Amino acid sequence: MLKILHASDLHYSPGNLVEADRCFGHAVEQAIAHDVAVAMLTGDLTDHALDGHSPALLALAKRIKQLADHCPVFLLQGTFSHEPVGLLKMLEMIGARHPIIVSDKIGMIGLSEGKWLEYDPTYTDVKYDLVITSVPTVNKAELALVVGADNASVEMGNHLAALLGLFGPANAALRRRGVPTVLASHGTVDGSLNESGVPMAGLDHEFSLGALFSAQTSATMLGHIHMHQQWTREHDGRTQRIAYPGSIGRYHYGELGEKFCLIWNVSAETADFTPVQTPSKRMIEIAFDGVPNLDELATVAEQCRDAFVRVRYSVDEEFVKTVDRQAIKQILGTAAEVKIEGEVLTIQRQRCAGISTLTSVEERFMRWCDFTNTPKDGLAERLSMLQTMAPEDIASAFALTNKRPGLSAPEPSGQPAQAIQPEPEFEDIGF
Repeated sequence: MLKILHASDLHYSPGNLVEADRCFGHAVEQAIAHDVAVAMLTGDLTDHALDGHSPALLALAKRIKQLADHCPVFLLQGTFSHEPVGLLKMLEMIGARHPIIVSDKIGMIGLSEGKWLEYDPTYTDVKYDLVITSVPTVNKAELALVVGADNASVEMGNHLAALLGLFGPANAALRRRGVPTVLASHGTVDGSLNESGVPMAGLDHEFSLGALFSAQTSATMLGHIHMHQQWTREHDGRTQRIAYPGSIGRYHYGELGEKFCLIWNVSAETADFTPVQTPSKRMIEIAFDGVPNLDELATVAEQCRDAFVRVRYSVDEEFVKTVDRQAIKQILGTAAEVKIEGEVLTIQRQRCAGISTLTSVEERFMRWCDFTNTPKDGLAERLSMLQTMAPEDIASAFALTNKRPGLSAPEPSGQPAQAIQPEPEFEDIGF
């Protein structure tokens, strides 16, 4: 059994430096404590391009050296937007006790006597401790040149499935020789869940479970998806496992579950792992359908101590100014961070075509009732009362009769109707 550290999606950057270094540092310490023989990092070590002298890249390099002083290290090329091509190559030049290799091409890499070398099936006298089938992030632009831009996303999965099947015989031969085998890749498995629990279903994902198992490796170590998950197959007298460790830290609100690195035990016949939880930060989300309730916030303030808190709310336009952002921050003052995100619900208006062409208020009112599906029974009589009677006469009429107001309107009292307003102007924007 070969013991392997598997971590992924470190996302070192200026904004993530504290979280990434704390969590990856813990993974490195656990790898040393468990005395792993190999460390494998499956992509997205950085969050974006970094300057060579940036604190984030220097911190990452120090952790890689700490790991490589203990065991050989394998680094896989991740998403190009996170790791621009060539960025990881400088890490190969770190002077450490054990070698570091960056895999940015599809192929097979062997570990023999503590050294990385390209696997050659014709060299049967080489004793391999491990053989890795490496499938780093594939450039869809190159595939688009062959199959066309419109078909590239869909055809990517088909081409990768065919490719993985071609590695099957070589890995089966290694199994017969008793050599542990691992498939390392970076991409999306169809049907996997993202960090928010949303199923990744579609025709444009890189891998299916069947395609990954067809490579005939004991273990498949993946990167890219930030939620830890696994799949197992018992086949042909052996156990095959596929797993994402998930991101090493928590970088976004709404991420579900804990964060892990994995300590694998891999042989030619089987593979298993132990999840090791990292000290990722706590993120709490509080949502209000309306103006945030300050009393309610006060009751959960203690639970938010030292956590990263996001308060979300949605309010109508007229209530925007009633939201006291400063009070929210004061109540949650013991939190490590407070983000307030508000959604303003704008008033929606509908056009009532032709209403401006009508000459009387009554006609316009009836048209509006038709347009809004408002029952009109008795409304015309009540509108007439509003136009011809004083407010006190209308109130007296309502108080003295049990009949529906407006069906038998009382005679005008002769007093001037003080509340009568000039007939309003209606525009063709809706009423």
